[in-house]
Amino acid sequence: MKDMLIDDFQYTAQELLVRNKSILDLITKYQDSNSRVNRAIIKSVTQCGCLTISAHKQQIDDDASFDEIKNSVDSHVEGTLCENCRDAVERDIGRNVFYLASLCNSLDLNLYDIILKENDRIRMLGKYNLR
Repeated sequence: MKDMLIDDFQYTAQELLVRNKSILDLITKYQDSNSRVNRAIIKSVTQCGCLTISAHKQQIDDDASFDEIKNSVDSHVEGTLCENCRDAVERDIGRNVFYLASLCNSLDLNLYDIILKENDRIRMLGKYNLR
């Protein structure tokens, strides 16, 4: 079922993309949509205030186990997105995924297959695939 949803989304993106079919246009639109996601998140901090970012150096003990490290690192995000900010972030992420699917279409790639391969890769490498 999930594969049909992603494939349907990718097909719909292919059908609806008319003006920016050039790979150059797609790359710049994808990059622009990514910056809009970042901007929406930043606005939730600087204009709305529903989120707070409290960044500091992550304290990681050299002798700590993987689980101890995983539990001790912090996202630096405090609070939750309000409804308005959530809508803006979701809309911009949706647009970003649209251009990602369009890039896949231009390069004759299947987004669902890419997600499956990456999932297999990170599961296989497990904790050795730290990012």
